[in-house]
Amino acid sequence: MSEALRFDLTDPQLKRDPYPIFKALRDTEPLHFSPLGFWIATRYEDVRAILMDRTNFGQGDFLSNIRLFYGPDFDVLSHSAYRWLSEIFLYQDPPRHTRVRGLVTQALTARRVIEMRPRVQAVADRLLDAVAGKGRMEVIHEFAYRFPTLVMCDMLGLSPEEASDEVLVALNQAIADSFVVFEMRAFSDAELGLANRQMDFLLDFFGSVIADRRRNPRDDLATALCNARDENGPLSDHEIATVAIGLFGAGFETTAHMIGNGLLSLARFPDQWAKLVADPDLAEPATEEILRYESSLVGTNRTAFTDTEVGGKLIRAGERVLTLVAAGNRDPAVFEEPDRFDITRKGLKHLSFGGGIHFCVGAELARLEGEIALKSLVARFPHMQIDTASAQWRQEGFMFRGLTKLDVSW
Repeated sequence: MSEALRFDLTDPQLKRDPYPIFKALRDTEPLHFSPLGFWIATRYEDVRAILMDRTNFGQGDFLSNIRLFYGPDFDVLSHSAYRWLSEIFLYQDPPRHTRVRGLVTQALTARRVIEMRPRVQAVADRLLDAVAGKGRMEVIHEFAYRFPTLVMCDMLGLSPEEASDEVLVALNQAIADSFVVFEMRAFSDAELGLANRQMDFLLDFFGSVIADRRRNPRDDLATALCNARDENGPLSDHEIATVAIGLFGAGFETTAHMIGNGLLSLARFPDQWAKLVADPDLAEPATEEILRYESSLVGTNRTAFTDTEVGGKLIRAGERVLTLVAAGNRDPAVFEEPDRFDITRKGLKHLSFGGGIHFCVGAELARLEGEIALKSLVARFPHMQIDTASAQWRQEGFMFRGLTKLDVSW
């Protein structure tokens, strides 16, 4: 591969618009071994094959994976934030992943998500009522961040006292400060110390919620997680708190980015905004197209368990692969005119929820939130003006793509 096409995680172009870089990689060598020390997959077929293959690929040894970034002497489990990450089922392989995920899906059922629709709608309405008279809002902080946070609080059954405005601000900040570990990027001792303190706060907060539900069960997700059990028994309070933080954080970050990325895409393709205004029921397929066209999740890592051939290349046991789902979502071999945003697009599904045993457990909730957010915005503000010049892309890390600012008016 030429020097010009080498994948550089510090390249500012990856924040502004990574898709020309992804295209160059995909066109030149879609599966290649990077000088950074891992494989990079950019073709839809290869990304999907790796994500779906539970026999030959998985998360691998957690401690070794972290030490790839921090060095062989890094004491991973002495840090609360990384210790939490090692315990969440997302970063585990069977059998532990199987047990915890199975118990989580017992609680987070499709029926529970479907029954949430009127309450999710009520959250959207309440947030839009609060800004309607102003004629404008900075949509990321005033709506996109708050919406999934309030939905998850409602789903977990947090009372107004447990989820006051002050508490919500603290929770969102704690998630933002501690979830930098998801991207396993090197940062200062001060930042890592802050991540550890914030994770301790989150574990204490959700631990107290779980303890209360043990004493006072309710019809909510927190109680359902307490009641879930298999032949090995129920989840421990610590396991439930770990799961709750993961669900809360994943819903907060990726759903907020989905809303912001979607509005920016609709603004850049005004004919698609016009279609959505004319037919708000297109909000459901529009959500899927947003997830494909401007995925909140850029990529995810896997480790090879065995020597495995993918895309004509041999990946050796123990080697890591960065699967660029956002690159796969723009593969012209799969999606016709992949750089065109089309809310009526039909055909193969995007890769933004991952695949196989690690398929996003909250996918249906995210889809519901995306549909309701879009439908509510176009119904309330059909003539909304989206200021594309105000858009600011998140600068931290690489694995997630989303806006930190976007001004709208009506």
